[in-house]
Amino acid sequence: MNEPEQPSNSVEGSQDDELTQPLSLGPAEPPAHASWQPPSPPPGGSGREPWFPPPGTQPLPAEQPARHAATQRVGGWVWPAVAAVALVVGVIGGVAGSVGYEALDDDTPDIPGAVGGGLDEVDTASLPPLSAEQEGSVAAVAEAVLPSTVQIVAQLDEEKGGATGSGFVLDKQGHIITNNHVVESAAEEDGEIEIVDQDGNRYDATVVGRSPVYDLAVLYAEDASALPPASLGRSKRLRVGEGVVAIGSPLGLSSTVTAGIVSSLNRPVTTGESSDDSSYINAVQTDAAINPGNSGGPLVDLRGQVVGVNSAIATNGGGTFSGQAGNIGVGFAIPVEQVAITADQILKTGESSYPVIGAKVQTGLSDGRGATIDEVVGDSPAEDAGLEKGDVITSVEGDRVTDGIALIVAIRTHQPGETIRFTYLREGDERTAEVTLDGETG
Repeated sequence: MNEPEQPSNSVEGSQDDELTQPLSLGPAEPPAHASWQPPSPPPGGSGREPWFPPPGTQPLPAEQPARHAATQRVGGWVWPAVAAVALVVGVIGGVAGSVGYEALDDDTPDIPGAVGGGLDEVDTASLPPLSAEQEGSVAAVAEAVLPSTVQIVAQLDEEKGGATGSGFVLDKQGHIITNNHVVESAAEEDGEIEIVDQDGNRYDATVVGRSPVYDLAVLYAEDASALPPASLGRSKRLRVGEGVVAIGSPLGLSSTVTAGIVSSLNRPVTTGESSDDSSYINAVQTDAAINPGNSGGPLVDLRGQVVGVNSAIATNGGGTFSGQAGNIGVGFAIPVEQVAITADQILKTGESSYPVIGAKVQTGLSDGRGATIDEVVGDSPAEDAGLEKGDVITSVEGDRVTDGIALIVAIRTHQPGETIRFTYLREGDERTAEVTLDGETG
């Protein structure tokens, strides 16, 4: 009996080939009487195994308050192994212009908010804000990080303030980190965007640059330079079971703090129903409650340092907030190491690059055996390395690859120009290949 044809995906992650789906929006303000019930390195360790969701998973419907009904979109996220699972992201908002920013050197591009030297020429924070005696206290973490966390209010479909999201202060120059999907719509519409600090003060902001591939964006708010930057930590130091705190504006509720643990590391997840606007995340998985509106906000460890950017949740489709499904204890954050790399690139050029090999792989149901190549593009790194259609990639740099999504995520933890080792099967024989990664902008 013929096997059903599996969907394929481009390993280089071109926007024409990836699986995506529209993203859900949160309300700019919660309904007056709203109530609800409780929502880096290559893949390895506990995050390598294929995962199959429970029956009945489905995309999470977007909430549609009466005053914003025309501006909402239905959306969700797809789990790597089974397209039926819904990983739902928070709200959208955004902008495309920028305000004035004085160039720090002659290499700075003509983009307001850009910095020619990237992160090396802005004032970030890297020391833990909490002392050894304070570590482990969620109250101390909240007190330290809330002043560095902002709500994002943005135009959506020509409606001012039609969507909200979260973000955190990157440096003392007024740069803010958030998700691309939080600002994408308004950026494309040249819409207005504001950030709101813990005290309710509002600041005009603009987009320095966005990366749809990594679902990250850098904003610039010149008047917000007095806000304290959040301390950047390391997700690589995290252990499964370690405590973490998510901070943001879920469902439009600003300055909200939730706590939980790291429930998995190096978890490959992706957006998706369409093939036009996907992102792949080598995620930190947490059971800290994350809802639509948390997107772009910080996930921090118990030292008060940012270890990730909250980006998605899994849902079983149950409606809990005006018909919108909420968190069920499975949320995902982009590791802070990738955030730093992408932010550095955007600050320097207004754009971000990602690695490609020039091959397409299956991204549907998988038996966990590896990533099967469906096509090799001519004159590409994959062709130069001798890879062929039908080859099954089983590991990258010695770390196991279970399926196409895992392969894409593994590649994207590296940078263009790096040479990495692939192990693959061809007609049952195990072989190796050295692939020098090419790069694309996105």
